[in-house]
Amino acid sequence: MAIWDFPRGNTEHTLTVLRRLREREPTRKIVLIWDGAPYHRANAVVALAAELAITLLPLPSYSPDFMPVEALWRWLREDVTYHHCHASAEELITRVREFAQTINLDPFAIADRLGTRTSLDPEEEKLRIPC
Repeated sequence: MAIWDFPRGNTEHTLTVLRRLREREPTRKIVLIWDGAPYHRANAVVALAAELAITLLPLPSYSPDFMPVEALWRWLREDVTYHHCHASAEELITRVREFAQTINLDPFAIADRLGTRTSLDPEEEKLRIPC
């Protein structure tokens, strides 16, 4: 798990992520499964991924249950922002960095916490749609 500090999601930052991933894992097969954000689908991103031998797989539209990052955001909010008002943006950024450093010490805890669904429970899905 890696959390890199970018001010926003865009094509330029996505290209940086692809380069960093390949630098971290120069010989490993990399498959990225991510949402359909425009910057994930940009021509420059697709081209660089191909150049770096990184496979890009899109998630189905409106599928937060299949996105590990959704669980990561929930975990971060629970540990960093729930019931706490930060005095400044710098304090919040520091707390987020500390959170990332802490969770990165235990990759098994990350895997357990961010495990994704591979199928949907029809009974649970009934609860999501009002009758």
